[in-house]
Amino acid sequence: IGAGNMKWHYTVAAHTDVGTAKAVNQDSLTVKVANTICGEAAFAVICDGMGGLEQGEVASTMVVRAYEQWFLKNLPQILARGFSEEILEKVWYRLANDCNVRIAEYSVAQKAPMGTTLTAVLLLEGRYYITHVGDCRVYVMGNGMEQLTTDQTYVAREVALGHMTPEQALTDARRNVLLQSIGTVKCVKPDYLMGDFYNDDTFLVCSDGFRHHLTEIELYNYCHTSLEGMEWFVENRLNNSHFMNGRLRYVMENIKARGERDNISAILIKVTNAIE
Repeated sequence: IGAGNMKWHYTVAAHTDVGTAKAVNQDSLTVKVANTICGEAAFAVICDGMGGLEQGEVASTMVVRAYEQWFLKNLPQILARGFSEEILEKVWYRLANDCNVRIAEYSVAQKAPMGTTLTAVLLLEGRYYITHVGDCRVYVMGNGMEQLTTDQTYVAREVALGHMTPEQALTDARRNVLLQSIGTVKCVKPDYLMGDFYNDDTFLVCSDGFRHHLTEIELYNYCHTSLEGMEWFVENRLNNSHFMNGRLRYVMENIKARGERDNISAILIKVTNAIE
């Protein structure tokens, strides 16, 4: 059955927590579901303001708002003119660099250096599209679990090159050093990813604070919400969303109890479909 025979629906949840050590939450996020001429679309964004830099929350909020407005105002125009994956990549590249210039100029004007990561996911007509800068992550969970994004960090690059083991990367003093972020480089070059999704998949978009103290098995068990066999998961998306939000809050309390000191943020998007 092709994507054109499916009517996709999305149930969403999101939560962010300042954590146990920081006075300000520098994470920002948004998740939206909207009806379009191509059916329902879901859009999620997480930005992690640069830790240690002043006003990181300003940078992350600026980028989240820019992408939120893009989804609400610009995506419908793109769909009306004729959507293509190549067009989306170019539009997102331009938007990331527009944000990069705005934050850099604001930083100079305020004499306050700032920056942010960016990870955004669009779900539309059976396909996912991701634009990614930094070290937030996107996972998809179905029968198994797959990390879709690659961390743009010094240690991730060293592991990929074979210069460091994954175990060494976990404790290396440079593990939080980013290769690029919005507002701190001359030109941002986001990763652009795409692929198919399937009925009953769950997407997890999270900041690094959400995953530091959880194994992938724990992430899967906590966050993959299957409708089958769960009596408390009724066929009502509002109630399902409340359940998923409660799950995220529960997980974050566990993460804090394990000693996480960073801000903690996550978004869940549950995919279901009906044959038209």
